[in-house]
Amino acid sequence: VWVPLSPTSSDCRAPLCAPSTTTMSLEWLMDWSWSLDGLRDFIATGIQSFRDCDATALVAVACLLVLFVWYCYHVGREQPRAYATVNALMQSAEANGVQNGFVYCQSPECVRCSHHDGLNQKLYHNLQEYAKRYSWSGMGRIHKGIREQGRYLNSRPSIQKPEVFFLPDLPTTPYFSRDAQKHDVELLERNFQTILCEFETLYKAFSNCSLPQGWKMNSTPSGEWFTFYLVNQGMCVPRNCRRCPRTYRLLGSLRTCIGNNVFGNACISVLSPGTVIAEHYGPTNIRIRCHLGLKTPSNCELVVGGEPQCWAEGRCLLFDDSFLHTAFHEGAPEEGPRVVFMVDLWHPNVAAAERQALDFIFAPGR
Repeated sequence: VWVPLSPTSSDCRAPLCAPSTTTMSLEWLMDWSWSLDGLRDFIATGIQSFRDCDATALVAVACLLVLFVWYCYHVGREQPRAYATVNALMQSAEANGVQNGFVYCQSPECVRCSHHDGLNQKLYHNLQEYAKRYSWSGMGRIHKGIREQGRYLNSRPSIQKPEVFFLPDLPTTPYFSRDAQKHDVELLERNFQTILCEFETLYKAFSNCSLPQGWKMNSTPSGEWFTFYLVNQGMCVPRNCRRCPRTYRLLGSLRTCIGNNVFGNACISVLSPGTVIAEHYGPTNIRIRCHLGLKTPSNCELVVGGEPQCWAEGRCLLFDDSFLHTAFHEGAPEEGPRVVFMVDLWHPNVAAAERQALDFIFAPGR
């Protein structure tokens, strides 16, 4: 940078150099006053200094500004959608005309309800669409699972064989400790009496008719198994939620509740004495099924992966229903039904980015 020997020199041509400011010598600044003429001269000097700047530097600065503005626009436009709340699901279901009772999927393309040869291609298409909108970052395990889905589902040991989607490299165990989802377990247990009271109000209707509105009877080899869904396959049942308002609000407070894809459910499950549920596999290993015991007579058991466990009133039991499992109630009729509040929670080893992608890939009706 060339600096003139004399403050009166005006031959500077270097970009962003000192002469433009040096020409405004200390003597000039001391004589300058806050008059209109002084302000005019100051602005004119600034404009001339800007004109004397190197064109390459100006272009570089302009490009950086354009890139920064584009980046801000891109990030704002492509912000990943937030997890839908149970309230949002309820409003959506209401708008789509979903009525009381068991919510059946109406889409023939639903990956949860329709098993077809093109399932893997559909899942991969959904993953590509998600990655195009957001990012491939953190999608390696999901990509691997979809790519090799046929091998995972067909060659799994018979003790664990999810019917729809298997996410590889997840820790495998039939039962989980309460600490796996400690916050939600403790929240459910603190609200045990609230959920129980709402169930007892609902159950009084059974004295008036065989199958009250909102309940569904499931197929079993023996006995009777009833369910009352608040959320079924990622869709809220508005009328049922209105009949259990406090339990419905509680779902919105759970941190790991799956409420935004077809693998998410929340319901009251009732087994009459003498009921046996046939052995079966759940659809996926990305979730933990949580049972909060509401009424637990003797001689009731849940068997997952060949390991039996008993429910306890006011306590949560966590298990992976992608293992072969069954349940039965062999108690006496006078003991009454076995009742649990069931809610699906995320497997603790499914990362946040993976949860968001799975919500997108397995969105209801997608």
